[in-house]
Amino acid sequence: MHKAILFDLGKVLVHFDFKRAYRELEPMCGYDAAEIPRRLAATGLVERLETGLIEPRDFVARVSEALALRIDYDEFRRVFSCIFGEVLIPESLLDQLKKRYRLVLLSNTNALHFEMLREDYAHVLRHFDRLILSHEVRAMKPDPAIYRAAVEAAGCRPEECFYTDDIAAFVEAARAQGIDAVQFESCAQLERELNARGMLG
Repeated sequence: MHKAILFDLGKVLVHFDFKRAYRELEPMCGYDAAEIPRRLAATGLVERLETGLIEPRDFVARVSEALALRIDYDEFRRVFSCIFGEVLIPESLLDQLKKRYRLVLLSNTNALHFEMLREDYAHVLRHFDRLILSHEVRAMKPDPAIYRAAVEAAGCRPEECFYTDDIAAFVEAARAQGIDAVQFESCAQLERELNARGMLG
């Protein structure tokens, strides 16, 4: 018997594309859009931001230095958060599920992105009882700690939680914690998975 549903955010609830940000940053720095993610990865700064180990303003200052960016904090925040797009799961489905289950968001994210998400996607986030965010719990998927935090927020046993994520490795990590988890492909596929478990109807 399931009691809670855990949702990933990016590419499950809301689509995103980092290339949008890289294209906007390109004319503001000395590197082309294809080089920007490689340079960012080499700094390790994004992981530090997503685990709450660096403050947003320090992050922006250090990224600006690494990329030779000519940009202020507010403009960086806008560009860094332009990656998000359409909602992938209709609110009607979230409404239906919320009547029967505790809904928990489980996301690798950061303070810069989530500040904007709270503003622009409040209509989606309002359906959730708890938000388990990597930068707040200081652990990123697939770290077992973030799954344990989500199960605790769900208020039930791991096997009473259903979880969906677009990344296979994160689904496997959830299963290793005893959570019933499936890889997200589409809203229609998610509905089929829920129906197979008797969770819709």
